[in-house]
Amino acid sequence: MRRRGAVQRKVPCLFVTEVKEEPSAKRQRQPFKVLATETLNEKALEADIYNAIPTEKVDGTCCYVTTYKGRPYLWARLDRRPNKQAEKRFKQFLYSLEDCKEFIWNFEEDFKPVPDTWIPAKEVEFSNGNPLPDENGHMPGWVPVEKNSKQYCWHSSVVNYEAEIALVLKHHADPGLLEISPVPLAELLEQTLELIGTNINANPYGLGSRKQPVHLLVPHGAFEIKNPPTLNQNDILSWFEGCNEGKVEGIVWHCRDGCLIKLHRHHLGLCWPLAETYLNSQPVVVSFNRNDYDCDFGPKSLFHHFSNLDGQRFDRLKDIKFDG
Repeated sequence: MRRRGAVQRKVPCLFVTEVKEEPSAKRQRQPFKVLATETLNEKALEADIYNAIPTEKVDGTCCYVTTYKGRPYLWARLDRRPNKQAEKRFKQFLYSLEDCKEFIWNFEEDFKPVPDTWIPAKEVEFSNGNPLPDENGHMPGWVPVEKNSKQYCWHSSVVNYEAEIALVLKHHADPGLLEISPVPLAELLEQTLELIGTNINANPYGLGSRKQPVHLLVPHGAFEIKNPPTLNQNDILSWFEGCNEGKVEGIVWHCRDGCLIKLHRHHLGLCWPLAETYLNSQPVVVSFNRNDYDCDFGPKSLFHHFSNLDGQRFDRLKDIKFDG
């Protein structure tokens, strides 16, 4: 049996949602919207949502830090998906509404191949030693990001395995100030993070440029919302639209039992990305003393560039520029 990775389950929405078709959007890839009702999700109530910690939902791609070859490594998200024939058969089963029957997967033939290093997420269930797909027919999982990986080059740019560090964006000790600094991968073990930057999700935070891409890791739950709205749809709408702190992709509530509950702006019919985001409205300082590391950072690497900015402060993330 394969080893198991971090939990990467589907996070329930704060409100009960409903699917609404958009007949006028025939050319869209997804001619419908998933919109929130005003009813709180039962799963949120069971998880004691009223005592949960609200955090900013950061727009990037999910990563995971765990061991590989006996050392801490960054892993990229990779879902194992069914091939075309199996997916067609699965969709036909879903549309047939035969609730009394269970769909039978052929594990040897139905799924696209994944690297031998792939591991399933922790909450993936197993049957006879085989991982079971979720309700969408996918198996969430992870693959290690090798040094100088072409497929995961943006992931690779934020880690240095020789020094065993990662470039992380987090809160500085001073309130209202962000910090970019190297963090030992060992301190991030068994954590999930979000990779953001120039070439991720159309770069909603305006990081870097095509000539000088900038990517960073953000630990999940790193940015707690200090003045959250009450758990009422109208109040949340007003918060998203009426205050600077609400200029975020969404909210993720971290519940005491470990459960996560989310709400995306799209669930309320609001637009994302925005021209200006809350993450970009805060000043940021770079803290990176290269003398702390007994290795040479390549002249084109992010580690080299950020170490040259040690101690410098910028009004916004998008203001960070490298010389040359």
